[in-house]
Amino acid sequence: MASIKSKFEIPKDVREISRVLSDAGFENFLVGGCVRDLIMGRTPKDWDITTIATPEKIIELFPDSFYENDFGTVGVKTETTGIVEVTPYRLESEYSDARHPDKIEWANKLEDDLARRDFTMNAIALDINPKSQILNPIDPFGGQKDIEKKIIRTVGKPEERFGEDALRIFRALRLSAELGFAVEHETLEAISKCTHLLEKISKERIRDEFAKIIMSPEPGIALEMCARLSILKYISEEFEKGIGVEQNQAHAYTVWEHLLRSLNHAAKRNFPLHVRLSALFHDIAKPHTKAVKNGQPTFYGHEVVGSRITRKVLENLKFSKEIIEKTHKLVRWHMFFSDTEQITLSAVRRMVRNVGPDLVWDLMNMRAADRIGTGRPKETPYRLRKYHSMIEEVMRDPISVKQLSVGGEDIMKLTKAGPGPHVGFILEILLSEVLDEPKKNDKNYLETRVKELYDLDPQELARVGREARAKNASEDEKEVEKIREEYKVK
Repeated sequence: MASIKSKFEIPKDVREISRVLSDAGFENFLVGGCVRDLIMGRTPKDWDITTIATPEKIIELFPDSFYENDFGTVGVKTETTGIVEVTPYRLESEYSDARHPDKIEWANKLEDDLARRDFTMNAIALDINPKSQILNPIDPFGGQKDIEKKIIRTVGKPEERFGEDALRIFRALRLSAELGFAVEHETLEAISKCTHLLEKISKERIRDEFAKIIMSPEPGIALEMCARLSILKYISEEFEKGIGVEQNQAHAYTVWEHLLRSLNHAAKRNFPLHVRLSALFHDIAKPHTKAVKNGQPTFYGHEVVGSRITRKVLENLKFSKEIIEKTHKLVRWHMFFSDTEQITLSAVRRMVRNVGPDLVWDLMNMRAADRIGTGRPKETPYRLRKYHSMIEEVMRDPISVKQLSVGGEDIMKLTKAGPGPHVGFILEILLSEVLDEPKKNDKNYLETRVKELYDLDPQELARVGREARAKNASEDEKEVEKIREEYKVK
């Protein structure tokens, strides 16, 4: 693995940046993950160039660029490849915060810059200026051999590299999951000695690596290594609580094993981030809700508790509100009652209402991952396929008060009573009737019902309205309410 053929098609924009730097007299090379990917025959996601030019010189050469950091990296905008990062050769000093160098000095030699990088496979440079058909990598630390052996090894002494930037611990495990590489023994030993340094790393940085792990082809590998190295707690202590927790006869694995298997299947199916997260989080509350009935473990209400834990963990990791809300909903409603011999279309409408039409198919995908995670051979047996068809059947039916033929203003006009709690109660009652029978979403019928309901005693209207609200919020109506009442789970 001594050379790279130019047929790997380095984008014109990247070559042009390199040409401009070279014509101005500044030595420069492709470096980092993009070179690693080219050697592996992968298409790089990002392109990085290192050069002897200072940030000020780089900006002079590329007017359409920006420099918004303390580390010398200039972002050069391109038409086809997005932002190409151009960074001067660097020398770095002590890392008192285990994340950032205390000061940065520009280096005069490429080898000095490569020596400060994390792993050997990322410390390879490539000169893309020569017109020859062969591109020769500059590889002073044996990165190509490690790529060939599929090994992740630090540049130099591993404890020094992790001491400089503790986030490299998570990065090593993430790259293991992304590339299918093994972490070299000495590097792994150093990780176990340096885990305490992760206390200094911000939640945002940990979130970024965690999300990349989740989106890798084999996320379970990295997370299992996190468990073995006792660093799961830096993502969330909640995951550690599921290790070794046995489940009932429906499950072949412990809670932690089940979550990893569910996540791996979601990754195998290439589901989006929020579905993969929900696959990992959906049973996270089982250790909190575990009880024993008739000699078997039970976990009643774990979806309710789990949705709260999910929200708290994701908020702590600074995930976006959109990801938090989607994942929270999928965890909250993953226990929907799916026995198509007993379920009614009105119950399916309520389930769609609760999770939302935009998330309902994500919920079904998460349920499929959950099934495979239990050890079952099929992700969509006949019962779930039939449930799919029932969802298709109800998707055009009204499922919220906004879709009713009468609204709050109509109710105030019909009752001549103005705003008040009666409006909300009447809307919930009307929605409950329409969820049961969509054909009742008729303006004349609903206007008549508004007048009838308003004529009820206010206390009676409030009682019926609260019952309707509770029913509308139940994914499988009385069945789940009966269970929660029996085990006093709210």
